[in-house]
Amino acid sequence: MRLEPPCKVTRDKLTFDVAEIEPLLQAFPLDMEPWPEAMITLKDGRVLYIREAKIEEAPVLLSYVKKMLDVDHDFYDIVGARVYAEILGWYRKRLKDPFTLIGLIDGQLAGLGNGRMFSKDIAVSLHTMTFSRGVRMGWVMYYAKTYYALEILGASEWWSTFESYNGWRMAGVEMAQPQYPWPTMQHELGGSPIYYVSKNYWNKVIKQYLRTMIGSDLIFDVPEEVKQKNRTLIVPSDVTV
Repeated sequence: MRLEPPCKVTRDKLTFDVAEIEPLLQAFPLDMEPWPEAMITLKDGRVLYIREAKIEEAPVLLSYVKKMLDVDHDFYDIVGARVYAEILGWYRKRLKDPFTLIGLIDGQLAGLGNGRMFSKDIAVSLHTMTFSRGVRMGWVMYYAKTYYALEILGASEWWSTFESYNGWRMAGVEMAQPQYPWPTMQHELGGSPIYYVSKNYWNKVIKQYLRTMIGSDLIFDVPEEVKQKNRTLIVPSDVTV
């Protein structure tokens, strides 16, 4: 749109350095505590190590998640497309206060859970993806990012929605999460209903969820040997979903 200036101006053309524009386009970050790294023994006896993805690992994750777009079952195509955009938004600094947790078994990518801080009080669950079957990997990764949001980042509420039936059953139903009235309140992932966990509900009900469902809990005192085995991210050669 163009309008003539309402007064005389001495310069009718202005130029901007992109470094001046970037602060207007990049979300101002909250002061977020890092995920402290954790491990858990899975139902098959293997040790899953959960750490934050490194920004330099984003291209590797993008190349793998992109393969999900060709999977036409269980909503992996739409989940893959959205996770791809979320990782890219993190990589290009176009997503406000994101976090990406990855679950590794001897360096191999076994699970991914991401989210972001909407505000200092509300954390938003984005997606949970699993690449190892039969060990309730989704349960572990979803719990880990919920723990991160409520226990470490200090959010008072955790908001989720679900695209797949499996995700809805795993977290929405089995955690008995209440919903906010729809369509008055909508989740940012397509305007779906918001399922939420308050800090009070977390403390009274869900905090013991992993011990009930998996038989073990997150351990934050991770031996150096486990850390060393998982320093380098290895993505599967094929799509394992």
